[in-house]
Amino acid sequence: MTAPAEFLDIARQAALRGGELALRRRREGVQVAASKSTPEDIVTHADRETEELIRDFLADARPDDGFLGEESEASTGSSGLTWVVDPIDGTVNFLYGIPFWAVSIALVEGDPDPATWNTLVGAVFSPTADEMYTAAAGGGAFLNGRAIAVNQGVQLPLALVGTGFSYSAQRRVRQADVVSSLVGRVRDIRRLGAASLDLCAVAAGRLDLFYERGLNPWDLAAGALVAREAGAKVGGFDGRREGSDLLIAAAPDLYGTMEPVLAGLFRTFMEDDDDTE
Repeated sequence: MTAPAEFLDIARQAALRGGELALRRRREGVQVAASKSTPEDIVTHADRETEELIRDFLADARPDDGFLGEESEASTGSSGLTWVVDPIDGTVNFLYGIPFWAVSIALVEGDPDPATWNTLVGAVFSPTADEMYTAAAGGGAFLNGRAIAVNQGVQLPLALVGTGFSYSAQRRVRQADVVSSLVGRVRDIRRLGAASLDLCAVAAGRLDLFYERGLNPWDLAAGALVAREAGAKVGGFDGRREGSDLLIAAAPDLYGTMEPVLAGLFRTFMEDDDDTE
């Protein structure tokens, strides 16, 4: 049986190789290949090329594992393990040259569903910052090999909160209503544009809390493990697991304070919102 350290080394190598290719393509110039759910929801040629490189690397290293990526067809392996990959998380940032995007790679056990899976390892690589976040279940979280931990004891009025918005214009309006009602209750709000790095920012103490609705499995798989291993509570409403309905990540005390606040705001502004991205 492969040890967690070996799984993590594979994830780290895959993220590093993918990030190096994506950064090279960014410097050469980016071309949009297609739109997906909306005209604003784009995929670049670099997304597809990076995912293909990562998929080939993982298939060579672990041929019996499954694969779930953003840009290609999922496959089921015989090992009961699945690699969950976002080749470029923050594609719009990548397109515009905003240096906040990442390669996100996780290995999960069980069905590739955040509601039931067990995440074994995760690696999130920010090529522009040369920062590699890593975590293995039960082994802590690290940034470039240095242990990291969430901010503890933060009161809600002093919390720096991150969030994200939908590609759907109609949903963004409702999300903006939530933010408008929340911003006066916290220190401030950041919208940075890459959920994997937002989760890692919570892990590293750069944000106190992150929440978002509409995330896909590849958006959250690696980052959620990094945040958990750094001491965050990660989940949704009413004790449910994180998923497309909602993800909240923060130190347990701040999570407990914010969860009912968000629940009330979501009931007010987004109760009829059942879209997924």
